[in-house]
Amino acid sequence: MKKLLIIAIGLLLPSIGWSAGGGPTYPNDKIEIDWNDKAAMQRGARTFVNYCMSCHSAAYSRFNRVGADLGIPDELVRENLIFTTDVNGEKTKVGELMKTTMTPEYAEQAFGIVPPDLSLIARSRGVNWLYNYLRGFYVDDSREGIGVNNGVFANVGMPHVMADLQGLQVPKYKTLTDSHGDEQEVIVGFEVLKPGSMTISEYDKTVYELVAFLDYLAEPYKQTRKNVGTGVLIFLFAFLILAYVLKREYWKDVH
Repeated sequence: MKKLLIIAIGLLLPSIGWSAGGGPTYPNDKIEIDWNDKAAMQRGARTFVNYCMSCHSAAYSRFNRVGADLGIPDELVRENLIFTTDVNGEKTKVGELMKTTMTPEYAEQAFGIVPPDLSLIARSRGVNWLYNYLRGFYVDDSREGIGVNNGVFANVGMPHVMADLQGLQVPKYKTLTDSHGDEQEVIVGFEVLKPGSMTISEYDKTVYELVAFLDYLAEPYKQTRKNVGTGVLIFLFAFLILAYVLKREYWKDVH
């Protein structure tokens, strides 16, 4: 028992240390993705190809697979989701992987780092983190070349690519004192510096739909897996009853 307790504490310590060491972040809201709302994921796919795919790939997915899963015909996929070309300058085919045309060499030169593939980002970061991160950009003039920072991911190297939608905002700070008596300034809100083309609620909805699409990309079979799992549990429960009745029948004459 003592050995099991030590192992459990050892497994928990890294996560405790991570959450404690990261400090408070803003925003810090929670969302629930509705997998039955395919229309929201369709709009999220549109936002993804317009604002994310210029730098980021989703190379574990194909355009036509996304269309089939989200109920988008191939023709509409070609017209509305594919804006990349191959090495010969011809439009990417609908059956191709969702790759950006930006070369790693150019990315290194422009950003100092190759933007990560976003196929599994919703599984590695979580939908809540993504939702807050995409809403957490604020103006920071001290960051040369980027001009923004983020309340969830401090000193992020990514520019605010959806600034035309959200607009520009500046943080509101509050001084907090930790258990050791040390003071720390934390972000507790934002003030709009320059409005975007969307209201706050409209932008939040757009980000939610984008995150819903990224959640789908990370695990296209999630809803199927849950449905199959429910069916398996129901089958096992029914089988347990039948097995118990059969066991009683076999053993009723055994003394």
